Amino acid sequence: MRVFNFSAGPAVLPEPVLKQAAEEMLDWRGHGMNVMEMSHRSKEFIDIAAEAEADLRELMDIPLNYRVLFLQGGATGQFAAIPMNITKPGDKADYAITGNWSKKATQEAKKYLEVNVAVKTDAHTHIPKFEDWEFSKDAKYVHITPNETIHGVAYNQYPNTGDVPLIGDVSSMILSQPIDVSKFAVLYAGAQKNIGPAGITVVIIREDLLGQAREDTPIERTVSTGGSRLTVWSILLASCACRLLAFAAKSVAWVPTSRAHALTRPRMSPYTSSR
Repeated sequence: MRVFNFSAGPAVLPEPVLKQAAEEMLDWRGHGMNVMEMSHRSKEFIDIAAEAEADLRELMDIPLNYRVLFLQGGATGQFAAIPMNITKPGDKADYAITGNWSKKATQEAKKYLEVNVAVKTDAHTHIPKFEDWEFSKDAKYVHITPNETIHGVAYNQYPNTGDVPLIGDVSSMILSQPIDVSKFAVLYAGAQKNIGPAGITVVIIREDLLGQAREDTPIERTVSTGGSRLTVWSILLASCACRLLAFAAKSVAWVPTSRAHALTRPRMSPYTSSR
């Protein structure tokens, strides 16, 4: 009997994905080698990456003016990458502290820019009304964590930040429910919950925010170039999982948020866990 891991860290992967990976372990699609042995510059890898991106775009109805990146380092790595890539020293950003993960994101961001805590909860049992948040007039972005798994707090709606980019850490909820990507400038997530093995980070970023990295940003943390360093094995599993989820979503009439006012939401996948 298979065990479903709903604990912190890596979660269970769909059995069909694992079986397909096992069948192709020694010979991936007749190429005479395993995907872990392939060059990340090869046509085979490029095809795998393109397939994974296409499936994720379809699942999340990602607009064409957004880039999809598969990176390394986990979502925690984006706590620093976000301010390094879209702000300059001395800039300010607004952060909402509603649980453990948003608190960690705030602490890391303070190393790179001025942080205004727009809202902070002490017991982390609710999301305060948006009209009570104290936004900065000169914030370069607003950061939220829509699902705080440690404290069990989730947003039912998102703040309207106007022209100020809204950024969301959706690690624990990505592909478990519809997300209107167009409401955000950046979404990022550790993919080990619903997409693939631990080690993959998905970053969905609006194209107008690319090319603004600070000069001292490490190349590994530069979002416009970081996607080329993901292992072939990880992205293959992500591609397989996305393809399976795309099929499942269609079977339960999952309508992307930007295409309908009323959603027929699929039941929670058994492959979903906490962050």
